[in-house]
Amino acid sequence: MRLAFVGLGLFFTGLGFLGAFLPVLPSTPFFLVAAYLFSRSHPRLEAWLLSLPRVGPLVRNYRAGRGIPRGTKGLATGMALGAAALSVYGLPHPAGQALVVLLIAYGLYFIWKRVPTSAPEKGPKDQELPKG
Repeated sequence: MRLAFVGLGLFFTGLGFLGAFLPVLPSTPFFLVAAYLFSRSHPRLEAWLLSLPRVGPLVRNYRAGRGIPRGTKGLATGMALGAAALSVYGLPHPAGQALVVLLIAYGLYFIWKRVPTSAPEKGPKDQELPKG
């Protein structure tokens, strides 16, 4: 079972990296699944994934219950709606179109209602000035 989890973790990591470059494919959900699979099978791969500068903070924040940033949710929503439009346009059968719309609707519900929205991180210009 451990070997299957490592294999699937590597597969989802690959999809996550593809999603970082392809406009229609999201990356964060794939990295979350990969981190889960690595946590069950290969701690060194999990540590490697969590050490990546763009991926690690998202996974750690999600695991800590801090959710994902509003901007990431907005980007995911836009990409999902774009992918849904292309899929519905490309699918000839109404049942297939309805299934795509239902899956996208559930995904958007889950992102906006079930996953917490994290507060934006304060950068240097957002810090409060010392009083005095």
